[in-house]
Amino acid sequence: MLLCKKFFLNLILFVRTGFLLFSILFTASVTGQTWEFIKERDGIKIYTRKEQGSPLKSFKGVMEIYSTMEMIGTVVGNVKNFDWWDDDIRELQVIAHKENVLTQYYLIYDVPWPLQDRDLCADARVTIDSSTGKKVIYATPLLGVIPEKSDVIRIKNYWQRWTIEPLPDGMKRLTLEGYVDPGGIVPAWLYNMVITDTPLNLMREVKKRVELPRN
Repeated sequence: MLLCKKFFLNLILFVRTGFLLFSILFTASVTGQTWEFIKERDGIKIYTRKEQGSPLKSFKGVMEIYSTMEMIGTVVGNVKNFDWWDDDIRELQVIAHKENVLTQYYLIYDVPWPLQDRDLCADARVTIDSSTGKKVIYATPLLGVIPEKSDVIRIKNYWQRWTIEPLPDGMKRLTLEGYVDPGGIVPAWLYNMVITDTPLNLMREVKKRVELPRN
């Protein structure tokens, strides 16, 4: 759910054009683990931060929308309604599902040449705060369930968290945080330049599907 074809196309584009910021970004030191604001588009605020023990950055997107928890729940974290995730998911298998408890799934990304396809086996757990109504869907790798394929790179270092919080006047705050190591030969400086597209694109799609008009 995290890596779309546009992400990989951007990586290939940067490689082919020989982007000259390599030496600057490669040697730049990133200190601390606080979120750094990057940009705001369509009411969605995007942040990144250094992931501890990795040269790759994690990302965060935050937006407030007028909608219902039920509508958002039919889209966010619902693996059975994945058509909006990415056109290039060529296979998806639901391993286990229990409403508002957990979903385990396996998917394969059709990645543009010359990169290899990626696959991911994930375990998504749901928690709901009974006092506030806040809902959290936290996904991590599910290892040892689906055998690895020789022609596909398995994503093993990954986490993703959707947080849906009720606000006054029917508003909801939606936060998407995540980190993914795509594996293979992907330079960290290239990855860090294009990873902000992930939360922006996903949250735009959610907004398009669940935001209600305000009278």
